[in-house]
Amino acid sequence: MISVDEALARVLALAAPLPAEEIALSEAAGRVLAAPVVARRDQPPFAASAMDGYAIGDTSAGPGARFRVIGEAGAGHGFPGPVGPGEAVRIFTGAPLPEGTNRVVIQEDTSRSEDIVTLGDSLDGGLNVRPAAADFSVGDRLDAPRRLRPADLALIAAMNAPRVTVSRRPVVALIATGDELVMPGETPGPDQIIASNTFALKAMAESVGAEARLLPIARDTEAELRLTLDLAADADLIVTIGGASVGDHDLVGKVAGDMGLDRAFYKVAMRPGKPLMAGTLHGTPMLGLPGNPVSSIVCGHLFMLPALRAMQGLTEVSPRPLPAILGADVGPTGPRKHYMRARLAPGETLPRITPFDSQDSALLTILTEAEALLIRPVGDGPRKAGETVHYLPL
Repeated sequence: MISVDEALARVLALAAPLPAEEIALSEAAGRVLAAPVVARRDQPPFAASAMDGYAIGDTSAGPGARFRVIGEAGAGHGFPGPVGPGEAVRIFTGAPLPEGTNRVVIQEDTSRSEDIVTLGDSLDGGLNVRPAAADFSVGDRLDAPRRLRPADLALIAAMNAPRVTVSRRPVVALIATGDELVMPGETPGPDQIIASNTFALKAMAESVGAEARLLPIARDTEAELRLTLDLAADADLIVTIGGASVGDHDLVGKVAGDMGLDRAFYKVAMRPGKPLMAGTLHGTPMLGLPGNPVSSIVCGHLFMLPALRAMQGLTEVSPRPLPAILGADVGPTGPRKHYMRARLAPGETLPRITPFDSQDSALLTILTEAEALLIRPVGDGPRKAGETVHYLPL
């Protein structure tokens, strides 16, 4: 067995970044930027009013000062001429500041009679002007790589970039294996169960920007498993679920090996998830996840999602462990790193984390209720309630 850190390093070594493609900005939400976006204009492109009010050219004018209103400026249609001493222009938020003005007095601080505006007794003291290029200037960049959030799309649009270069979405082929499995909605036989792991893994893969394909369940024959693996040949990542252990019906390692799998490792010193396998099959990265639901989903978080992020060119691919206060005594861990399903609760400085009493890797109900994975290092403990520990959020 190898350590979790070593296993992750070997998985990431298989996950080379995918080629980039150019797409419309309107389709870029959640994609990973692969090339910088360069601003084509200043923002704002001119000094603009930050408030509705009156634009004047006298920053020292105080209460009682009077100005003759000579025109109006609105967003999208500025005042065309200069503004001289003793003159003002009625202005609205976002409008260009007229030539000869440097201050906007908000309308609440004024009174107006016909074309004369008088400054009130309580002026706000600000200029209420957004300087040209206050947000960004021509040539400023939004650097890659980064996953594009809604605010990023607004920034890119303001930079006047209608298209962006992003990493191609990785395609993940998910293959559940085993005679005991049927799909949801089918009628299972007396010795069968419903295939559930692939639905969680599909959702997880899609949550980080991948395209996930559910391939047919591979029954426990070498011929059928080989056929299903052939169907995955055009994927960027092959993920099998179950069949990676050492039982008589665990055929993934043998069949993949016969097909040319270049194995990177088999078995990891962790629980749940010990019978994890990785390698490349005809140049395509492959993960062989355990069949127990919790084991496969935990391994998906620890290995599949980092690989998919790396394929999209991201550099920070694994979640950072966070500190918490242990809410209950826990025993020692032994020779494998333990990821315990746990609840979180607010604490005075750090959250409190309490593992569930049962850590059976077949219990989906506990995983559904879990908010975190409490990380127990190899040879750790026992530990007492109140000690500082670390966890991964779910």
